[in-house]
Amino acid sequence: MNRLVTAGRALRSAAAHEVPEALREVLCARYAAETAQLLLADYGAAVLLPVSPEPYGRGPEPVPVHGSAPGRAYGAQQPYVEELEGARVRAHLPVTVRGDRLGVLSVTLPAEAADPGELTELAEVARLLGHELMVAERDTDRYLRARRTDRLTLAAEMQWQLLPARSCAGEAYALGAQLEPAYAVHGDNFDWSASADRLMVYVTNGMGEGIEASLLTSLGINALRNARRAGLPIADQAALADQAIHAHYRGEVYLSVLLVDIELSTGRMQVVDAGSPRMLLVRDRVPAPVDLEAQLPLGMFEETDYVAQEFTLLPGDRLLFVSDGVHEALAPGGEVYGERALARAVNSAALLPAAEVPPAVLRELSRHRGRPEPDDDALVVCLDWFGKPPASPSGSPDTGTPPG
Repeated sequence: MNRLVTAGRALRSAAAHEVPEALREVLCARYAAETAQLLLADYGAAVLLPVSPEPYGRGPEPVPVHGSAPGRAYGAQQPYVEELEGARVRAHLPVTVRGDRLGVLSVTLPAEAADPGELTELAEVARLLGHELMVAERDTDRYLRARRTDRLTLAAEMQWQLLPARSCAGEAYALGAQLEPAYAVHGDNFDWSASADRLMVYVTNGMGEGIEASLLTSLGINALRNARRAGLPIADQAALADQAIHAHYRGEVYLSVLLVDIELSTGRMQVVDAGSPRMLLVRDRVPAPVDLEAQLPLGMFEETDYVAQEFTLLPGDRLLFVSDGVHEALAPGGEVYGERALARAVNSAALLPAAEVPPAVLRELSRHRGRPEPDDDALVVCLDWFGKPPASPSGSPDTGTPPG
């Protein structure tokens, strides 16, 4: 039987909490592997954590994302082969699902077994593993626990359960996002959804702290999803979510949100700015803030009407969305991070893929603060646009209308 088929069957038939062990058996029996270890990226995207057989015991030490062999495979999203003593190698293979970077599968093999064809097949095995982990997480906490270097606060637990993947990619776009403090986040959140013809992205900043901020954000995100799944345009999504929040809180608290709806075939974009999240456009390597019409946050007043602004994205454009915890972060001397510092951070990350840009910007932000932990939630979302511009009636490309 084909080895890849065998590996797929083993993964699908394994109990949810035993997926890594089932794969390890196949790799040792059919691929001449000596060992196989699954490492998952932690919530802060700073380290790769080996999935330990012991559910609550201390497992192997975390591996840093930056400066390690598994981290090279994770960052480049390409297999990386590490030479070992005794004519052996360790192949590090990215475990990724539709652009969402889950971690790395590290397989130790005899050197003669690590030819290019073998590595290509093992990379496909790692891809199959990623898909099965996504399914298995519905039925076990093992992999969610394995991603933690510390205990999450209850507010953070609620927020992470609301989130989609930290990154995703399609033919016309790539997305990446990161929150900090990852283990104690309060009200900041992001959401996205793609269909055959549209991509919708939301960046939210909930008022307050702790559980109350998480409850507010949960109500707002689910209200937006409910309206989106009913097929409503983003201006109406904002209006219905506004009504839901006001009906519950009567204007005492509110939710700032930036809603973006992109037509995938043309790059035409509608934006509703209902609060504090900022948007930065990088076009031809030049970052500039996008001038948006500020509208009321959701839930501030009853039955607020919202209007979408229209722009057009061009191939090669990059959009950065940041919460006020980024834009208004203070240095020890009181200097606000602001647009200039953000532009510098974005420029320094110009060559990185979308999935790696948010962590890179947040590292720059941490240096600005002079300490690792922020005073407020900080959220960065990066959108890279690859889609082709539509043809104009004359047959020449549409140059689009730059946002701002």
